[in-house]
Amino acid sequence: MASIARRSDGTYRPRYRDESGKEHARHFKRKVDAQRWLDEVTAAMVTGDYVDPAAGRITFSTWFTEWSGRQVWERGTVLAARQAADSVTFADMPMRQIRTSHVQQWVKAMSQPASTRRTGLAPSTVRTRYNYVHMALRAAVVDRVIKADPSAGVPLPRARKAAAAMTIPVAGEVGRALATASDRFRPFVAVCAFAGLRLGEAAGLRLEDIDFLRRTIAVRRQLQGETSATTEPVAPKFGSERVVYIPAELVTLLAEHLRSTGVRPGDWLFSNAGVPLNRNSAGHQWRQVRKVAGLDGYTLHDLRHFYASGLIASGCDVVTVQRALGHSSATITLSVYSHLWPTAEDRTRAAVGDLMAAALRATDDAPRTTSL
Repeated sequence: MASIARRSDGTYRPRYRDESGKEHARHFKRKVDAQRWLDEVTAAMVTGDYVDPAAGRITFSTWFTEWSGRQVWERGTVLAARQAADSVTFADMPMRQIRTSHVQQWVKAMSQPASTRRTGLAPSTVRTRYNYVHMALRAAVVDRVIKADPSAGVPLPRARKAAAAMTIPVAGEVGRALATASDRFRPFVAVCAFAGLRLGEAAGLRLEDIDFLRRTIAVRRQLQGETSATTEPVAPKFGSERVVYIPAELVTLLAEHLRSTGVRPGDWLFSNAGVPLNRNSAGHQWRQVRKVAGLDGYTLHDLRHFYASGLIASGCDVVTVQRALGHSSATITLSVYSHLWPTAEDRTRAAVGDLMAAALRATDDAPRTTSL
């Protein structure tokens, strides 16, 4: 029910009740303005676009905390989302006051920080943080906290193409890394390079995850956390729980590791006095290896790219590579590694090259005849 009443001071007071029965009112000097406002509100309620004016008073920080608390996320996702929310420049601003320009300024601040002593975040990191904020603002529209998503359509910094951005060590460089690594760290490097495990998956291995007879590694968990105090085992990324088939050489290396370290069932496969490796400790050891071996610029994750490139070069199809890497879909595998598969032009050249070689061999084997 809506109505307009004239007050004793000559102003007009339109009022209405929303879907929950709560009354809302404003004051206008002219009746025509009061009627226009009331018509707009009524139309919004009829079309389903109505937003409670009081709902938008909540700050972005408060809304994000409430919204993210309702999501079914793994610990790593929660931490990434929280980091994104903490980085926004409009955290304490009421939701209804956030404009597209505010989101644009935030994206620019991440890409090009004001301090000359710092570099901007990588385009992929900017996109990840933006996605979490975008999801929160879009959810606010669905919950009728705000009328429109101010982050919609905000341009993001361009990411380099996978073919240009990806760094993949060659076999000789991986060999130098293995030769340089300590006896305890060498098997860790090996499972990253020859089983394609992510850092957290390799750190989360236990003795019972290795089947020495069948030559397999079962990826059942990953360790998340930067330090020994914050590290904890969690389930693998969605779709990443898998069995990886490994070569006999890697089985032998892991067996030697067990004999030298005395790892027993229930123990972490890679640890220091029973404390498993984490992102910081493994990263520290890798940087030492990288420096001595002259591999500056490569990360532990690049060893996973090395593994994938080897499978592709050997003729493995996309589904085989997807399952070996633990991607949830072949689409992800193709989006990352499509540039490594032979193109139609490559296959054409190879096929015709084989035909030409066969023809030339046949010519060499045939009896000599007089040429024209």
